[in-house]
Amino acid sequence: MFRKFVSPSILLSLWWLVCSILPAASVQAEEKTLEGLHQEFQMFVVPTLQSHCQACHNADEEEGGLDLTRFHAPQDVEAEHRVWTTVLERVEAGEMPPEDATETLSPEARAKVVSWIEAMLDHAAAENAGDPGPVFARRLSNAEYDYSIRDLTGVDIRPTQTFPVDPANTAGFDNSGESLRMSPALFKKYLEAARLVAEHLVLTPDGIDFAPHPVVTDTDRDKFCVKRIVEFYQRQPTAYSDYFRAAWQLRQDHPKTLPDQAIDDVADELGLSSKYLTRIWLGLTDKKERVGPYSELLVMWQELASATDPQAVGEHCQAMQDFILSTRPHYEPHFENLVVNGIHAGAQAFVLWKNKQYASRRQTAHFDARPTPDSSKQKDQETDAPATDATASDEGDATGDESVPAAPGTSSVDEQQAYIEDCQEFCELFPDAFYISERGRDYLGTSKEKQEKGRLLNAGFHSMMGYFRDDQPLMELILDEAGQRELNQLWQQLDFIASAPQRQYQGFLWFERTDSGYMREEEFDFARPEDQSALQADKIQRLSEVYIAKAIRNGAEEIPLQAIQEYFTEINAQIRWVEETRIRSEETQLSALLDLANRVFRRPLSDSQRDDWQAFYHELREKDQLTHEEAIQDTLVAMLVSPLFSYRVDLLNDSPQARPLNDFELASRLSYFLWSSTPDQELLDCAAAGQLTDPTVLLQQTRRMLQDNKVRGLVNEFGGNWLDIRRFEEHNSVDRERFPIFDDALRTAMFEEPMQFFQNLIQQDSSINEFLNADYTFVNAPLAAHYGIPELDFSRDEWQKVPEAQRFGRGGLLPMAVFLTKNSPGLRTSPVQRGYWVVRRLLGEHIPPPPPNIPELPDDESQLGELTLRETLAKHREHESCASCHNRIDSIGLVFEGFGPIGERRELDLGGHPVDTSASFPDGSQRQGIDELREYIREQRQADFVDNFSRKLLSYGLGRTLLLSDESLLDTMHHKLSADDYRFSALIEAIVTSPQFLNKRGRESLSPTVARNSDEP
Repeated sequence: MFRKFVSPSILLSLWWLVCSILPAASVQAEEKTLEGLHQEFQMFVVPTLQSHCQACHNADEEEGGLDLTRFHAPQDVEAEHRVWTTVLERVEAGEMPPEDATETLSPEARAKVVSWIEAMLDHAAAENAGDPGPVFARRLSNAEYDYSIRDLTGVDIRPTQTFPVDPANTAGFDNSGESLRMSPALFKKYLEAARLVAEHLVLTPDGIDFAPHPVVTDTDRDKFCVKRIVEFYQRQPTAYSDYFRAAWQLRQDHPKTLPDQAIDDVADELGLSSKYLTRIWLGLTDKKERVGPYSELLVMWQELASATDPQAVGEHCQAMQDFILSTRPHYEPHFENLVVNGIHAGAQAFVLWKNKQYASRRQTAHFDARPTPDSSKQKDQETDAPATDATASDEGDATGDESVPAAPGTSSVDEQQAYIEDCQEFCELFPDAFYISERGRDYLGTSKEKQEKGRLLNAGFHSMMGYFRDDQPLMELILDEAGQRELNQLWQQLDFIASAPQRQYQGFLWFERTDSGYMREEEFDFARPEDQSALQADKIQRLSEVYIAKAIRNGAEEIPLQAIQEYFTEINAQIRWVEETRIRSEETQLSALLDLANRVFRRPLSDSQRDDWQAFYHELREKDQLTHEEAIQDTLVAMLVSPLFSYRVDLLNDSPQARPLNDFELASRLSYFLWSSTPDQELLDCAAAGQLTDPTVLLQQTRRMLQDNKVRGLVNEFGGNWLDIRRFEEHNSVDRERFPIFDDALRTAMFEEPMQFFQNLIQQDSSINEFLNADYTFVNAPLAAHYGIPELDFSRDEWQKVPEAQRFGRGGLLPMAVFLTKNSPGLRTSPVQRGYWVVRRLLGEHIPPPPPNIPELPDDESQLGELTLRETLAKHREHESCASCHNRIDSIGLVFEGFGPIGERRELDLGGHPVDTSASFPDGSQRQGIDELREYIREQRQADFVDNFSRKLLSYGLGRTLLLSDESLLDTMHHKLSADDYRFSALIEAIVTSPQFLNKRGRESLSPTVARNSDEP
């Protein structure tokens, strides 16, 4: 509504009621009303302007940037009603004409001018109520482009980091066609961004994927694949202590009979492997008589089973784990290096053979690392437990075979066999490792503790690239079928994406011809690393024959010869698999890219469009002679620079008359409103089914989307711009020598606090009044320290809600450090900037820019001398040109003086003066501090805050400056808010179900009515 106490929708209802009762008179009444407005303008308003206003506001003077001589008819007023909204406010407030004007308005004349402007604007508002307005097809904003790429690829690439900052429209948002234009220079940026995204594209055996970093080199590809495997390993629940605690919980919950589902339930609750918990439970609760380390573990289990104190339980579980970790190395095998004259100990065949021996025996007990006791000396010992202080021996059988050990304290063959079997079962249940994620060069004879670290998944060759998989215990004991499939795929992708077998074999050829020198004879010249044909199957077979023949001549024995033969057979098979799979997967990858295009373009491709893109790809292959990967990348680039992606074509006026949005257009509009990003698959599926235009489904999807973490797009882009902090993370006006606590971590935390608050408010569907009145906030560790909040238990990057935050001077938006810091010059506070931020950003007041040549205040608070900042401002207000505005904002800002330049609480200013937070407010009341500022807003200005927030959100949601025709929708929003306890969802649902949101204007606009903006004068 234009006036808060007059609803155009009510006026329209009454008007149509009169029309239905008196149809003949209704037309005459309407004509008379319109004619009356025209007559009154010519007979009263124009003369009043001429006599009271145009002396200052004319084409020559244009005081305040306003020329009132150009308004000759009511149509001129309607066309520039934004100007007349400001005129109305100034006249109604008694600020125009000013008090010192030679001609003043009488109260009756002032009332008549106000009445005419209100009636004129109300008529314009009602005339086209619900008009979708001029929403222009536009390019994606930088933020929308980044979010869209993130959601399409699953990777936060942020390709617009080098783009110029998007300009904002008059409402302060950068998501409208009024500001988002495309220039040739900017198009080049979009092309570069698309190419950057393509550099992240990864071809997999099953389709396409995207890496979090460019993958243009072999090292990049290695990094991508290896990191995913290692991260998969690290996600798996392999800590023995967790399983012992779960077993204890099972015993506590079910002391007599264990229900069938109990293990699965506890495993799910604790994030453990149900398969392995079952094995642990059976291993701890079977009734078999145990000896050796198994028996010691069971004694500890029985002690644990009777424990009740949670801390003691945790410590006991850890002790059981420590026992296993200290005992298990006694049963690890040891293998000597293979030796053949002329072949390096670090050769691929020999290192791989040694790796396989260890990998195949992770769950086997070996006794070559244990001292074999003298039976005559052990005869009288009472313990059945093996010694636990033996260290791994460097001695061992090269084949891994070991003689049957003598168990300590045993006197019969049966006891000896029981000991061996229990050790085997113990080692089978508790492997020496679930997986090996890093491996040193074991062939050098150094202990594992001294081998180099950080060689992730490395095979351990000498000066050669190569990976070795060693995770059989994880596969067998921990992973379910889905996990096994995922891990198998990750290892296959390492070979496929990084060409690991090919590169490993080329490294072998290089090493054997250089460092090793084994292949320097002429008979090996056909196999050179720089020759790609050396990777062919026949050449690999030929090399294996001459390589083995030389080894035999050099006296090689059976096991080394077998290791060499296995190497050539396996590397050849791996290379062939990669080559064949690459050829076979090309169509799959192209199909996956075309499937991605459905989301890129935010609607399914038609058959003809799909054919066109396939033809484009094939032309790149055949005409431009690109490789498959290059053609896929270029096709993706073409998709991303297409207007169908980089532009919001759903906003395009594609018909002469207004029409409803179709389902796919509505999906895009909803998604870019709530997420600043592209629709997800569920939203597109609803659109494809023709369901999204169903109001019930639309609201269901809206509520779902508000609960999704992608609503952070709305928080950042709407909230950040509304509150004027969108670029605070680049804020550098703070003197860090004076305020060393203000580091990058604190600055980031300051920006994040209102974002956390806003997202919580949205997802809890709280009242929008909590922005001002909430008694809570959110902090992380740096911000908690800055606010003086007692130490909380933070993990890295964790945010916590702080209830009753007013104990620390916080709560809601007003005392957040980000606003206090941004609205301070750096070495002092600024009541002017802080007050302006409150009345402008939160309450929606129009404050004109300051007149020129106004003296500036000192930058440093400590340089004010005997005067306080409050006293300096009082002198500033003595200037007539300053007083009118400063009287409206200084008092609001002075209540923040209890907070220093970076939002820290203080009692003395930087000049050493006691701070004073009292002020005389615009309503004449005397108040002190932000608590009483909240009280003032709640009592006097709550409606202003609600109206301003509603207007801002509506302008953002529609992607345009507001029109007079939006006033009835604002009425609806206010009504729904008051009926629903001012919950945030009431505003969102009113917007997404409005005619303005659900329709688009045609090319033939309904009215010349231009935008009314409640944000700029």
